[in-house]
Amino acid sequence: MGDRKYFGTDGIRGRANTLPMTAEVALRVGLAAGRLFMSKDDRRHLVVIGKDTRLSGYMIEPALVAGFASVGMDVRTFGPIPTPGVAMMTRSMRADLGVMISASHNDYADNGIKLFGPDGYKLSDETELTIEAMMDQPLDQGLAPSARLGRVKRIDEAPARYIEIAKAAFPKSLSLQGLRIAVDCANGAAYRVAPTTLFELGAEVCAVGVSPNGTNINADCGSTHPHTLAAAVKEYRADIGIALDGDADRLIVCDEKGQIVDGDQIMAMIGLDWARRGRLSGGGVVATVMSNLGLERLLKAEGLTLERTSVGDRYVMERMRGGGFNLGGEQSGHLILHDYATTGDGLMAALQVLAVMVESGRPMSELARQFEPVPQLLKNVRYTAGKPLEAATVQAAIADGEARLNGTGRLLVRPSGTEKLIRVMAEGDDESLVKAVVADVAAAVQAAG
Repeated sequence: MGDRKYFGTDGIRGRANTLPMTAEVALRVGLAAGRLFMSKDDRRHLVVIGKDTRLSGYMIEPALVAGFASVGMDVRTFGPIPTPGVAMMTRSMRADLGVMISASHNDYADNGIKLFGPDGYKLSDETELTIEAMMDQPLDQGLAPSARLGRVKRIDEAPARYIEIAKAAFPKSLSLQGLRIAVDCANGAAYRVAPTTLFELGAEVCAVGVSPNGTNINADCGSTHPHTLAAAVKEYRADIGIALDGDADRLIVCDEKGQIVDGDQIMAMIGLDWARRGRLSGGGVVATVMSNLGLERLLKAEGLTLERTSVGDRYVMERMRGGGFNLGGEQSGHLILHDYATTGDGLMAALQVLAVMVESGRPMSELARQFEPVPQLLKNVRYTAGKPLEAATVQAAIADGEARLNGTGRLLVRPSGTEKLIRVMAEGDDESLVKAVVADVAAAVQAAG
């Protein structure tokens, strides 16, 4: 796939004001992506831009706008809006391109740029590499004549449109009346839209993480710090807790007792509900290699498959589109409901969980334990040089581990995409065996690296 200079596994991401997350790089993205997505015809071309609540968004957004406008592309900015909202609005407004400025669940000092095509899907690796190649061209290349510069407008109603689309995904026959919901918006992109959506559907809403100041996004709140949500559920005696991350494309749920419910259990709950209604397409669910073996066994018992992909929601989405699946996601709470969205959407997923809860009349604590998770252990082993996975000793240790787990579990050994780390994960019915296998493989990697 060639060496990437700017783009990583999910757009461009890094510490704000240091490469690659500088105003100049953002300007170059606007210039390059603008030129690539402006076809040769004479019509006006449009890009829509959303962002989360990071301080550095005020630096990145104007630089992108300048790049797009200077090649002749019209720009519509939305202000703070969830990532899935940008994907939706790209299609809804017939834009040529959508941009989300966010570093998702990272802390405020980081930022990122995600690009969506006119169909609302994240760009392919090939398209990103084409943009990369164009970004290093001279800054004055392909500029529009003065009379053809792009026009720029702020669209204030974009969040309201997203709220209406989200509400339409909740069954018309149901209401959240009588439910008390704690919601943690991570001081991020959904700080207004999530509480408003839940309130308008009838719930009593107790919101935390809804006071962004530019530097408190994901700070001890949101889906990566679920203890804050658990505390809010107990404090407000809520029936359920919902935590989103900084750009609101992932979801973690908390039951009324303060117990955390991860993405695997949520996928099981929605998947089995949809299967019962004849709504699940593709004959199963798509998840990554990290999803628990317990989920796979539960689905198999119901005659459904679990298709596994590499880690990353873009790979889940690719498999869903290729196999006609409408439900997929990651253990971390990145859930994709293809009937409603072209990317992960925490609020949409939460509404499906709430629909199951309301219809069943059962408390979340009963619904949350769809399957008993198989003991799972992940160890990250740092190395300094070389390719430890190619060492004969490591390959022998992996083969031995797989043989010991045969039929009762699985072993997964993979390099990190961003750091010099080897991730060793095993799961199985025998917890002590899982620990022993992980320890042995990790020791072999350590010795080789």
